[in-house]
Amino acid sequence: MAGLQQTNSEKILLSWVRQSTRNYPQVNVINFTSSWSDGLAFNALLHSHRPDLFDWNAVASQQSPVQRLDHAFNIARQHLGIEKLLDPEDVATACPDKKSILMYVTSLFQVLPQQVTMEAIREVEMLPRHSRVTREEHIQVHHQQRFSQEVSCFTSLLSSYCSKVVVSLTYPVILVLN
Repeated sequence: MAGLQQTNSEKILLSWVRQSTRNYPQVNVINFTSSWSDGLAFNALLHSHRPDLFDWNAVASQQSPVQRLDHAFNIARQHLGIEKLLDPEDVATACPDKKSILMYVTSLFQVLPQQVTMEAIREVEMLPRHSRVTREEHIQVHHQQRFSQEVSCFTSLLSSYCSKVVVSLTYPVILVLN
């Protein structure tokens, strides 16, 4: 039951985010991982409810992901009283931690207007469910890269060892026994 409630909470939260950021064409939040890594979603969410706090175009077009994330976290701390719970460098990755993003977005949800339409919830239910697969694929790619590095290292060591063996077999060694 707790898992089902968590899923429903995530759907409502994702619906709220999508509804709030609908007017920002650069933003398409479909999950609580990679959709947040460029910093645009956090800034769009803040700007949609508090456009008086900053110039959206300046933030969206002139800053790097880390700068945009830092901007959003500082605005939320200064104007909404939300502590800077995340480090921009930890979010500006291919697959940021889902629980951390959920925790921070929930903090925003608690202080910003919370109207969610049934249409927004239905829209979220129609989204493809790639977030778990993407995470698993991300882990699989990481393991494949690591395995490839280990094989490469092993091959290098083996070839170095084999060349020494070949050299020692090519050039006869005379052992003098006393």
